[in-house]
Amino acid sequence: MSRAVLVTGGSRGIGAAVARAFAAAGERVAVHYGGSRDAAQKVLDDLPGAGHVTVQADLADPEAVRRMVDEAADRLGGLDVLVNNAGVYPDNRIDEDDYAAWQRAWRETLDVNLLGAANTTWCAVRHMRAGGRGGRIVNVSSRGAFRGEPNHLAYGASKGALNSFTQSLAKGLGGDGIVVTAVAPGFVATDMANAILDGPRHDEIVAQSPFGRVATVEEVAAAVLFLAAPDIEFTSGAILDLNGASHLRI
Repeated sequence: MSRAVLVTGGSRGIGAAVARAFAAAGERVAVHYGGSRDAAQKVLDDLPGAGHVTVQADLADPEAVRRMVDEAADRLGGLDVLVNNAGVYPDNRIDEDDYAAWQRAWRETLDVNLLGAANTTWCAVRHMRAGGRGGRIVNVSSRGAFRGEPNHLAYGASKGALNSFTQSLAKGLGGDGIVVTAVAPGFVATDMANAILDGPRHDEIVAQSPFGRVATVEEVAAAVLFLAAPDIEFTSGAILDLNGASHLRI
């Protein structure tokens, strides 16, 4: 039986690749988007299989999140898998001289990267429990949670908190048969990252990995698909590094 999957930030980059991977595996996918309706529709139109939908919400709006998750569950006939992928990556340095800008960057980043994921999860868990089949939650974290993000402080902090959220949920939801994991990529070849990769830092960035490149979105999607596998439970609480040995931790 196919599963119902909600992917936040599914209109581009990693999220679009994750949506394609689940659809190719025979699952029914809800492609969430914030403001890029046309991009989300294009992803939807290209998905193999049937039964897929798009859903919209500003993840910084808790009530919009509730409506979006409920709509996804209603149109898919339940909810079995949640992938919290959506995120923002603004410049945010301690030497920012504008105090209001400093506060704004923190609010906007945490509202989407952390609180948006937390609220989406709260709503999704209600549907997973109602289905009685358990579920899978995969959070898209970052290498930056471990190595530090001095130019993107709020982003790094949000991903560190997302890792803690992941592991706390794994403890709290195991009794419901809900497996919670995270994947922590380094640089990935996406439209968002290409603004940096196409600049003067390209050689330095690709040299961070002994493979001499950055990850592809398909590699990240394959990792998410593995973590969401229906026949594995003891991955729960794991945070899977996906950075090409560019940052190693014990």
